[in-house]
Amino acid sequence: MMMEHTELRQRVAELVGAATEGTVPVGAALAGESLVALGLDSLGLLRLVDAIEQEYGVEVEFGGPGRLDTLDEVVAAVAGAATATPG
Repeated sequence: MMMEHTELRQRVAELVGAATEGTVPVGAALAGESLVALGLDSLGLLRLVDAIEQEYGVEVEFGGPGRLDTLDEVVAAVAGAATATPG
């Protein structure tokens, strides 16, 4: 079962921090600003996508129709993908 929204938000913020090797601190990601403006670059985005796929077993499309630029948008995409994934 998917974790509670607050826990998921915290964990995804930690994944952002790890994917950017600390360029985007967890606290800054949690503040809700644009992750790109905070320093999430294309390599960090690839790392984040990989980490989310490994941790949650879901695929998240960051280049799709809805732009995912804030932590809350990423969390909503992860939660949505998790509920759409059978099992």
